[in-house]
Amino acid sequence: MKLAFLCHPTKDMNQSLSYYKEVLGLEEAWREGDHTVALRFTENEEVQLMVEDDEGLVPSGGVFVIEDVNQFYEENQHKLSFIKEPCDIPPGRYAIFQDPDGNPFRIIDMTKNKNISGNLV
Repeated sequence: MKLAFLCHPTKDMNQSLSYYKEVLGLEEAWREGDHTVALRFTENEEVQLMVEDDEGLVPSGGVFVIEDVNQFYEENQHKLSFIKEPCDIPPGRYAIFQDPDGNPFRIIDMTKNKNISGNLV
């Protein structure tokens, strides 16, 4: 697993973006509609802050890139506590499991961003 994002759920995307941009000085890196926005701390920082309009408000936590969410789920569904089963997102697949204290681990893969040879593009 490679840490890619710190996820902060929000009830009010506009208020959160105003805070992160104007108060903390973060810059927008990308967005998926009005639901998910990633912000960068610095130009060269690999880990970004991902703000999600989350109605269920799963607590803040890391988003980890793995090779294959479906395979991970199949191999671990009976020993880990999944609170969101694998689903499609623009770059691939996404799921959430939690540790015994309820801390979320969001996992994503980039399966939709692979070319014919299997390399990430």
